[in-house]
Amino acid sequence: MEIDNQSDYGPTWYSGVTPLRPPRTPLNYDLEVDVCVVGGGLAGITIAREVARRGWSVAVVEARRVAWAASGRNSGFVMPGFSAPIEKVVERIGLPATKALWELAQAGVQYVHDAIREIGIGGIVEGNGRLEVCKRPDANGIRARIGLLREEMGTAVEGWPTERVRGVLKTSHYFQALHFPGAFQINPLAYALGLAEAAERAGVRIFENTPATSVDPAGVRKRIETPNGRVRAGYVVLAGNVHLGSVAPQLANTLIPILACTGVTRSLGPRLAEAVAFRGTVSESRHATDHYRIVDGDRLLWTGSSLGWTRNLKRMRQGLERAVRATYPQLGPVEFEHFWPAEMGFAVHGMPQIGEVLPGVWLASAFGGQGLNTSAMSGELIARALVEGDDTWRRFLPFELVWAGGRIGRTVVRATRWWWHQSEAVASLASRRREAARRQRAEEKSRFAKDKRQRAYRDVAAAKHAPQRSFATGEYDRPIGAPEATPATEFADRDVRPERRRG
Repeated sequence: MEIDNQSDYGPTWYSGVTPLRPPRTPLNYDLEVDVCVVGGGLAGITIAREVARRGWSVAVVEARRVAWAASGRNSGFVMPGFSAPIEKVVERIGLPATKALWELAQAGVQYVHDAIREIGIGGIVEGNGRLEVCKRPDANGIRARIGLLREEMGTAVEGWPTERVRGVLKTSHYFQALHFPGAFQINPLAYALGLAEAAERAGVRIFENTPATSVDPAGVRKRIETPNGRVRAGYVVLAGNVHLGSVAPQLANTLIPILACTGVTRSLGPRLAEAVAFRGTVSESRHATDHYRIVDGDRLLWTGSSLGWTRNLKRMRQGLERAVRATYPQLGPVEFEHFWPAEMGFAVHGMPQIGEVLPGVWLASAFGGQGLNTSAMSGELIARALVEGDDTWRRFLPFELVWAGGRIGRTVVRATRWWWHQSEAVASLASRRREAARRQRAEEKSRFAKDKRQRAYRDVAAAKHAPQRSFATGEYDRPIGAPEATPATEFADRDVRPERRRG
């Protein structure tokens, strides 16, 4: 029977442009290893690869396919930072501790760089640079963030004024922006599949279509049950994110699942380059939910989150298409040729969950909205902790596991996010209207000044050519600038008038 590899990953843009291999064999026997990783997403594969490179035996059990969920369906941006605003992190743990975490985030970016080079697969990197745009004027906020990121965190960042932003993004929806020249974008599915093959070359055994049905953390050797086999391991790493389900319900309850949807337009031709000249990722300001970039030369890849209020994909698709048309009306009718969902997990505090939750049981989770650097960072941290006894992971201890409050708590968090989004949308609309009103007043003032000048010119011209009365004779002289009468003209005048009198 022929296997449709693409259907395993859904009808995404990435699955259509990425070579897919047949499924790996499920686990159908008992196995003993040093480390068992539950979950074959980017975090789980990175952890397994790094542990194996340090000489330990590793097995990965994945319920479906490697990177079938959010790891292979996200926007693919790589840059230092976290989902939580850097200012909030500083408020919570102080500047020195924040700088230490930021160093780890930058190391995660470098890890992705190095891994792509080592994998040796072309076409993974799809763009460079990132613009974090403001949907309302915020020059003071931009300056403050530049000071914090550049001076304190050592991040390459530029502040762009409104004119420069609109020079590359032809829309009135944006004002100032932060530009991160060191950020880049990748095909996340191609990266994850290449990373999995690199992990296997390092000695990792990956079992697909092998869901973990239970995890017994007791004793020196932990037991991980699957439908057709058991894994015994000295350490277990739970990297299943929101898909941990019944395996670790208490950990799953610390996450807020958010459904993000991504669409890729049909070929838009030259009009896309006329509207969007920036070739990196554009991320709308911090409470907005949209990110986009150009793929395949003349297509727009656009990602937005539902905030949990609807899971009707048809409505979400229509909403994203409206967002594209509202931002860039010059593109005309816009339809998505590819459209797919991805469920991501967020912690209440907006930071990743990395660390030991029980003796011998580790967690790598809550990477939603973080960028791919955090999954890479978690792989390094946990591998060094297990094999080398390194305790750098403890820098994340201030961001402990926080219960998301069950259904009520998740509803509250989603409502808060929705309120932030709506507030920013209203403020953005008000800013655009004020700008339009100022522009209209300036145009009216310019027209009034122009009309006034023109009236003045006409008055001067009229005065110059009007008949001037002589004070000596009391008669009107020839108008200034009028041609002098010739004898022929004078004779004609004298000749015609008598004839008329005689008639």
